[in-house]
Amino acid sequence: MDKIKYRLVYNRKKQLNKQGTALVQVEALLNQRKVYFRTNLYLKPEHWNSRNAQVDNHPQAHDLNSMLFEFVLHLQAIELSLWKRGIPVTLSLLKDAIKKDKPVNVTFPVFAKIYVQESDRKRSTKENLMTTITVLQEFRPGLDFKDITYTFLKEFEAYLREKGNSVNTIAKHLRQLRTLVNEAINQGYIHADAYPFRKYKIKQERGRHEFLTPDELRKLENLNVEDKKLRHVLDAFLFCCYVGLRFSDFCQLTASNFIKINGKKWLHFKSIKTGVEIRLPLHLLFEGKALAILDRYNIEDFSNFGSNSEVNKCLVQIASLARIKKHITYHTARHTCATLLVHQGVPITTVQKLLGHTSVRTTEVYSEILSNTIIRDLKAIKRRKTHLILDAR
Repeated sequence: MDKIKYRLVYNRKKQLNKQGTALVQVEALLNQRKVYFRTNLYLKPEHWNSRNAQVDNHPQAHDLNSMLFEFVLHLQAIELSLWKRGIPVTLSLLKDAIKKDKPVNVTFPVFAKIYVQESDRKRSTKENLMTTITVLQEFRPGLDFKDITYTFLKEFEAYLREKGNSVNTIAKHLRQLRTLVNEAINQGYIHADAYPFRKYKIKQERGRHEFLTPDELRKLENLNVEDKKLRHVLDAFLFCCYVGLRFSDFCQLTASNFIKINGKKWLHFKSIKTGVEIRLPLHLLFEGKALAILDRYNIEDFSNFGSNSEVNKCLVQIASLARIKKHITYHTARHTCATLLVHQGVPITTVQKLLGHTSVRTTEVYSEILSNTIIRDLKAIKRRKTHLILDAR
């Protein structure tokens, strides 16, 4: 790798400002290309020694020369940090590092935190990324960019497994780590040739989508909860069991999302995840139970009740109170809605439209078959056969 040459340059434009001073800059030379960095130090011509390239005949000459020396050292430190990561040093990378004013010897977790905090991603996505960064710090404190190799990924996977994480939870952490690694490559912290995910395959199982049976849903409907926070979470959860909303879509609801068509209240919104517009006839879904819940709340207060992780912790308590032996999360409500609609005989294409899926294949994941659904369908076939025999006679 070629090394950058640095030198101090005074009054490069050969022009003094109104105060009779000119700027001192640092010239960086690499492969016969030059870039200049501002030191923000302005001097009169008599205070600059061109032969020695330093401040001279100035009351603070010693301090000013020290400041200029430290600025050059800072540039060299950035260059060295790039070298250590195996990244070919360019003047553009050097300019970018100075422009962003990031720590020179930044670790991967520090870089990742800064990136997540400054990104325009959704709050839930940021929370997920930060969770992965926390786990990374627990596994390998002070993780450097060059340490993220194929071997590291295998070791991190083994660590997550030993901590008792499921295959899909491990996959989620690794996908989020991949997002952060890709950004580190984009910003020049990791060389593209050192991409650790090139040969590493993230393992994932088809998830079992938990849902509530009609009996379990009745347990929640009849549950007496005195705690106001838990009551709020339970009502919001039941509301989404009746209408099938994602957590992100529920949290964005306002009074304007509820419209009247032919005197009946409908829910009209655009899905955050898919951008699909959805209209739901609340009076026709689950006997209008969602409307009864809405009557007890101001909609803005109803849809504002904490983060997804906080709500899921409350749901664990609620499931325990109702003696439901399932791990319930907020997304269980959406899955319950779809599953019970299929159980009631609603066509899968209609369920697709109610959920706002762009493909019916996505909806098919939600079409879990309850045992009594099988019995109902088989009895229906038997009845049809009996009718055919009678008609033939």
